[in-house]
Amino acid sequence: MDNNNDFYEYCPRCDANLTLQKGFDPALSHWVCKGCGEMLINPASEDDSNIIWICDGCGATLNDQEGFNADNSEWKCTECGYVNSTDESEVYLSEDEYAAEQLNPYKGLSDEEVLRLSCYQDVRNFESCDHVVVVTDPETDELYVKKYLRFYDRSVFDHLMAHPIKYIPVIKDVMESDNCLIVIEEYIKGRTVTELLDNGNLSGEQVLSIAIQLCRILIELHSLEKPIVHRDIKPSNVIVTDAWEVYLIDINASKWINNDAVEDTHLIGSQYYAAPEQYGFGFHASTDRTDIYSLGILLNKMLTGKFPKEKMADEPFRHIIEKCISFEQGDRYDAAGLYEELGKI
Repeated sequence: MDNNNDFYEYCPRCDANLTLQKGFDPALSHWVCKGCGEMLINPASEDDSNIIWICDGCGATLNDQEGFNADNSEWKCTECGYVNSTDESEVYLSEDEYAAEQLNPYKGLSDEEVLRLSCYQDVRNFESCDHVVVVTDPETDELYVKKYLRFYDRSVFDHLMAHPIKYIPVIKDVMESDNCLIVIEEYIKGRTVTELLDNGNLSGEQVLSIAIQLCRILIELHSLEKPIVHRDIKPSNVIVTDAWEVYLIDINASKWINNDAVEDTHLIGSQYYAAPEQYGFGFHASTDRTDIYSLGILLNKMLTGKFPKEKMADEPFRHIIEKCISFEQGDRYDAAGLYEELGKI
């Protein structure tokens, strides 16, 4: 209560001011605190049900919607229009159980898809990433990588599974649950550029070899009938095998190139390696030149151990890197042009 005798209600868990939360009404029978997520039950509510129904589409409390009756087999949410099932299988014994189900990566998969996934045994997390796991197929002893992705374009994965590109890990299976995309792909044995740099400096010849091989991959990726931009070229996404073959991994951020788009639908990218347009700067969405920007940053990092803003590489690489990381996309090389320029060194 303030000095003007206005009454406020507070969350008993985190002390957030419920009255100031958008959509809150003291007449509601239930409210999910926007501060901590605690489900709060109004003690003055006439609803004596101990079950709280939550819309799977928008998270609204169905109990408060006019005409709602849990005895019906389904209910169309009046907030978003999503048709919710209201049977016993949708009842959770606690908020923790409900929250865990919303994070369950297998939720919504068919029995056949769950069976396919059960054929793989987890070995370890990939470089301490919770959403990426190295798995094995017990029948063949082959290793694969299993990924749980929250942001993705499934059509890119489907295309590359059907039309694999050499030196990008082969995609073996793709399944989409209610909560994420699950991808099984080829495991590439080798060391990332991050690991190579941690173990010492790379020679100019080694750096040149890595950059030229990456250009070859990008030429093919950018030359598809419907071109794809990788959008996440960085040291941890480049693997070098013992035979010094270079693989570009992690197409999680990849998207189809739309030269008419002004801005990406989702602004995404890794700090220091992402091009300006990946943060919404400039007048175009990500294109093939976006990958060239990241490759230019990577090239400088491999040569100097630092980013261009900290220290620029010496010639003959300096002028190439400067062109790669131009602010305007049109001022950068395309993959073929960069490949040709590097070939002159």
